Amino acid sequence: MVDAVLAVLLTALEATALVAFWFVEGLTRWGTGGMPVAGFEVRLWLVLTAGPTALAGVSYGAVRAGLPATAVAQALVAAALAGVLAMGIGTECSRWAARSFRRHRAGHRNRRAKTL
Repeated sequence: MVDAVLAVLLTALEATALVAFWFVEGLTRWGTGGMPVAGFEVRLWLVLTAGPTALAGVSYGAVRAGLPATAVAQALVAAALAGVLAMGIGTECSRWAARSFRRHRAGHRNRRAKTL
């Protein structure tokens, strides 16, 4: 019973912390009138990398303490955060590739126009 309650409490605490982070970041962006906020990406990557790492440690500690439900819950939340991180990295990489391709094509178009 203690194992299940601890699993639910820790998961709720982590979800609340993540929602609070998004809320504060949203308020910061709202305060700037929707303009990009300096350092947002760095803070986001920090949260999404430190979170799964800490949860893996909690999961390991729960296994060592004999709390399997807590360990499984923490491992699942860590996997979900790692998935969000992977999707975010994929999105950023695709944006970078698209910008690079557009710049390359624009430069190629400009060089071609000069020779004609």
